[in-house]
Amino acid sequence: MSGYRTINPATGELVKEFPAASDQEVEHALARAHAAYRSWREVPTGQRAALLRRIAQLHRERADELAAILTLEVGKPITQAKGEVALVASIYEYYAEHGARFLADRQLDVAGGGEAVVRTEPIGVLVGIMPWNFPYYQVARFAAPNLVLGNTILLKHARNCPQAALAVEALIAEAGAPDGAYVNLFADSGQIAHLIGDPRVQGVSLTGSERAGSAVAEITGRHLKKYVLELGGSDPFIVLDGENLDSTVDDAVGGRLFNGGQACTASKRFIVLADVYAAFLDKFVARMRQWRPGEPADPATRLGPLSSHQVVDDLEEQVADALAKGATLHTGGRRGDGPGAWYEPTVLTDVTPGMRAYSEELFGPVAVVHQAGSVEEAVALANESPYGLAASIYTADVQRARALARDLECGMVWINGTSKSAPDLPFGGVKRSGVGRELSELGISEFANKKLVRIPRVRS
Repeated sequence: MSGYRTINPATGELVKEFPAASDQEVEHALARAHAAYRSWREVPTGQRAALLRRIAQLHRERADELAAILTLEVGKPITQAKGEVALVASIYEYYAEHGARFLADRQLDVAGGGEAVVRTEPIGVLVGIMPWNFPYYQVARFAAPNLVLGNTILLKHARNCPQAALAVEALIAEAGAPDGAYVNLFADSGQIAHLIGDPRVQGVSLTGSERAGSAVAEITGRHLKKYVLELGGSDPFIVLDGENLDSTVDDAVGGRLFNGGQACTASKRFIVLADVYAAFLDKFVARMRQWRPGEPADPATRLGPLSSHQVVDDLEEQVADALAKGATLHTGGRRGDGPGAWYEPTVLTDVTPGMRAYSEELFGPVAVVHQAGSVEEAVALANESPYGLAASIYTADVQRARALARDLECGMVWINGTSKSAPDLPFGGVKRSGVGRELSELGISEFANKKLVRIPRVRS
């Protein structure tokens, strides 16, 4: 068995298995990607952009089919699955529209006179290692900028979404990509390590766990290759006052439970000032209880199963550890009956250092609510995390929030909103949340050669 399997997380049913790539197939894929790079980089940017437009169009045309795969493989509620497909289409369209501008030569105003130009050029074959929680979106934010730039891609997807992986590959090929420009690989970690070391590969992008990121960074650094890592997050949601408390709580619950809470940028730690803490907690617990797990194919379902029993097992252990050490459970804390990967929305308080839930990422529908005695204490608690991806600040005083944003150790801050992705917004974090940026103009520069072309002033 390869380990690449479709298992319906709502029922536990093994739907289909897929053969692993042999070493010969991996070598053939690399040779194809390398050959494609030599010609793809010479294709005019406008033609590469046209490919992205067609990819976006096909995503829109196949939205129902693509969304159904997400619901089957990772339990994503069908309405959210369709939203992911729409976001993916917008990413490809964004780089199709703006790619030529991002890649245009940039004249430098140099003191020595003459001419100096910075050109943005591709660097070669890239390896992408992607997770299961957003199977199309994660690929798009890596593939779209690099395809329009002129790089080629070898993509290793997560083992539990093989049909989504194959659907992306088939769609990009149908859109007109040359053979080898984008190749899906059902590879194992040893084969990926071998690829990273091959001189034909010039960079690696990984979205996944901190452990996987550390392993890739070690191998990539040993071979002096560029890497981008988007890892975990334990994002703080800071509430400074009780203004618009009902809408604040609605955002808090939605920010915690969207995609089953299986998102690196999901709000996970709710830090509330003391004078509004009790009111927030009462409303928050009540509304968390209203999100009932349901059949993911039903358009009315907001909370489906988690992606696998392993995710449920991990949450169960983290919650049990917190309760054994003195945390308070306000709702939830139980896995569902039956064969599916179900877990109830859960709220914990009195979580302290020494508990796993204090410092680890809770990748599912479990929220931790903290009380802070002051704004300074709230900031200190927000920053007391190994992660630094996104943060939310809720307050009627927007100017105060702008100032507070400077003190938060993270890559993204949202004021009176929760983290949401858009093609023109840079995505990434600091500390153990990763290295590099994706999306926006920043995302097209990560695997680019910023080449200086200098013509000094001619001396008479």
